[in-house]
Amino acid sequence: MEKDYKKTLILPQTNFPMKGNLPQKEPPRYKAWKDFAYMQMSKKRNTESHNANAYNMQFTLHDGPPYANGHLHVGHALNKILKDFIIKYHYFTGKQVFYTPGWDCHGLPIEQQVSSTFEAQNITPTTLQTRQACREHAEKFVSIQKDEFLAMGVIGDFDNPYKTMKYTFEANIYRALVRIAENGILTQRSKPIFWSWAAKSALAEAEVEYKDKKSDSIFVQFKLHGDALKALQLESYQTTHSPFMVIWTTTPWTLPSNVAIALKPKEQYVLTSNGAIVAQRLYESLKNRGLIQGEILTTIKAESFEHLKAINPLNNRESLLILAEYVSMEDGTGMVHNAPGHGEDDYFACLKYNLPVIMPVDDAGLFDDSLVKQGLFPQEIVTEFVGMHIFKAQKRIIEILKDVKALLYHEEITHSYPHCWRTNKPVIFRATKQWFILMDKPYHDNKTLREVALEEIEKTRFYPENGINRIKTMVQNRPDWCISRQRDWGVPIAFFLDKESGEPLLDSVVTTHIADLFEKHGCDIWWEKEIEDLLPQFYKNKAQNYTKNMHILDVWFDSGSTWFAVLESKDYNAGYYPSSMYLEGSDQHRGWFQSSLLVSCAINKKAPFHSIVTHGFTIDDKSEKMAKSKGNVLAPNKIITEYGSEILRLWVALSDYKNDVQISQNILKQVSENYLKIRNTIRFLLANTQGLQKLDFEHLSMIDIWVLHEAQKVFREIDRLFGDYDFSKGFQILNSFITATLSGIYLDICKDSLYCDSLVSPKRIAIQSVFALIANRILHILAPFLTYTIDEAIEYANETIKGNAKNVFELQKIDFPNLESYNIQLNDFVIFLELRRLFNENIDRLKKEKVIKSSLELELVIPENFKNHVKLIEDFLMVSVCKVGDTNSFDSNDLFFNLCIDENTFIVYKSNNHKCPRCWQFKANNQDSLCHRCQEVLG
Repeated sequence: MEKDYKKTLILPQTNFPMKGNLPQKEPPRYKAWKDFAYMQMSKKRNTESHNANAYNMQFTLHDGPPYANGHLHVGHALNKILKDFIIKYHYFTGKQVFYTPGWDCHGLPIEQQVSSTFEAQNITPTTLQTRQACREHAEKFVSIQKDEFLAMGVIGDFDNPYKTMKYTFEANIYRALVRIAENGILTQRSKPIFWSWAAKSALAEAEVEYKDKKSDSIFVQFKLHGDALKALQLESYQTTHSPFMVIWTTTPWTLPSNVAIALKPKEQYVLTSNGAIVAQRLYESLKNRGLIQGEILTTIKAESFEHLKAINPLNNRESLLILAEYVSMEDGTGMVHNAPGHGEDDYFACLKYNLPVIMPVDDAGLFDDSLVKQGLFPQEIVTEFVGMHIFKAQKRIIEILKDVKALLYHEEITHSYPHCWRTNKPVIFRATKQWFILMDKPYHDNKTLREVALEEIEKTRFYPENGINRIKTMVQNRPDWCISRQRDWGVPIAFFLDKESGEPLLDSVVTTHIADLFEKHGCDIWWEKEIEDLLPQFYKNKAQNYTKNMHILDVWFDSGSTWFAVLESKDYNAGYYPSSMYLEGSDQHRGWFQSSLLVSCAINKKAPFHSIVTHGFTIDDKSEKMAKSKGNVLAPNKIITEYGSEILRLWVALSDYKNDVQISQNILKQVSENYLKIRNTIRFLLANTQGLQKLDFEHLSMIDIWVLHEAQKVFREIDRLFGDYDFSKGFQILNSFITATLSGIYLDICKDSLYCDSLVSPKRIAIQSVFALIANRILHILAPFLTYTIDEAIEYANETIKGNAKNVFELQKIDFPNLESYNIQLNDFVIFLELRRLFNENIDRLKKEKVIKSSLELELVIPENFKNHVKLIEDFLMVSVCKVGDTNSFDSNDLFFNLCIDENTFIVYKSNNHKCPRCWQFKANNQDSLCHRCQEVLG
């Protein structure tokens, strides 16, 4: 009966579980970290050992504040986990790191939510009641989102996060505004801006998105004024109709406010026999479409029309003919109806001609009674339009144009049109009194804010690199920044306006006093107190001279000044200004990155960041946007409950986040399998390093040295990629190394020595030392990403792996031995690897044919020129015996196959030896007897 030698083997031993049971085990560990992890990571590090100056040994990631409204979605998880990766990556490279999470608390979505609640209860709240309800709503979701972020294993100063609604914070937002005003680039003026009639508020460009909309497209004739006919000498031409200008518009509701028609400079215009005047370049296409008739009678230069007049058919008001470069020759008629109260191009074009800005539309998009005062419709019908919504009025306007025979053509078209990103309703351009930060007024070394911002963009590093083009183009083309809103929930633009001049009172005594009041009482005080109570002592007797400005700040100004309130104020343990990095979704080139850049440049003439990282959006595995209606939404808390946060984190690490990122149940299952592979590799390394007393690299075999070379090369490349924040490529290389090199070759080869050699075998100790070094480096590489798993592994790790580390945050890297000192030819491994590949192909065939069960049943004869590698080849191919012989004349009945590589022949045949019952190698002389090695071990 065969003796059982299993108990004599040194089998792998560890209590590190094969399965993580992550959903159950993560929360207690995360809770324990909360008490010490951020404090430890933000401590000053020992810079001497790194031979670097203190600045280079610090890393600040300034948090772009999520909005405190609703539960987190998977896009939040992608964003926050990426930040956590980068913070921890820099920490594990030896830096002092800073990360204070924050929340945007003001703004329209919260106010709308609160307003809906009041409406449902049939309550009409005061401003202060609305603000209090908004504050409570934001506080509730800050708490909810904070817990949801912590459940992702994210580490930061969550005990003292920044919230834009904190009193001190509100005061600092106001102080930032005052600083900009003091630099002379804040102004108030009436100007058309994006206006959400649905939200009754001005919108920033970042709050506007383009969607398809059905619109009325009309071509309308404006007859030339008699004086114009004479000036252009058109009376002599025989036309079927009195000469008229042809305009095209998709916003008929703006026609009552027309003050001009713009023509393209240096273009030729034609008069047709039908009386129509259009651009010569567009004549053929307009005629082919049936919009105009007749042959060309004469051509006229655009400049000849300038300062002449046409007549608006809707109200018989005069319309000045002007020149403007923005007029397109691609579509339309080559002349553009101008209503400067309803269009930015119109506004600037008409400004040059000192034309009035007519704006008869109220906050809700309804025509107001200025229609009557200014005669914008015929007297007999004007009153029917007062109080009518502009979009509803369009049908009636088109009827009137038909009645007066001015409508040449009407159709309904679908085109891209700006919408409010929160109400999803189409927006309008509407001239209102607003506050603007000026982009093109010199304020610093004769440079404008636009110029300073563009210079700072050039100094910033972008990941991916093409991000620079996106933000640069936006800053180059953006208009002045409208920072005022007409709502309740926000920081007030708390200026006292002179009743006579309308100018703001910017005396620093006053603004400092207001800021101090905000810091002590919050900015609700602006609504609570009268002007006299808000003014400092010296100004109290002048209270009757002023009114309070009741606009609030655009929420983008709030978030754009977070660097001022968080980093520069030193109110938080948040790091340094300028920040090392800002990281958000790619949409923030038009949002937070830009608002932060402009506020910082406006105040300090420099960017608030050294680098910008952007990520894409989350989509399902069919590349479709996630929506509840589609049923493809995956909430982070659901993923964590089912899989654990480590799987969510590994999904982020494996994803090419610079593009849109796919996620689905199927993808998460694949990620789980990858996680299990990584976990079990760690488990194998831990299990086979138990009992190792110290690292010993004196007795490394060629295979040991080869795998260390491969590992060092791989780890350096991974570190380079991680340093460029290219995590997915780094993980591809790591996974490939673990699968192909480590598990596929080295760990497999080493099992025999690990299990069967003696505890004091130099070969076994050398292998264990290699295991310990590679385990240490894998743990260190993975620490920023799978922080929970590595922290758990450290509890079970040998001290040769973890050193003195009691937890993941204390883990240090082990240095590689000087591999150059081992005089071996690593190029030989190209042949050995090819030999192993060909050998294994044949072994797989023999196993399928059930000729053999194991490669240990085989022996190998190798050519004379490989005599120095006998043991290496024996181990590398995992055969029982390898010997040198004449491979050209080898003859055996047991020959299975031969392998030819570079004119070298390797002979493989079945061993005539007996199987050792302990190590299973075919090296025993007799049946059931031990091989020589096993006899020595047991002796």
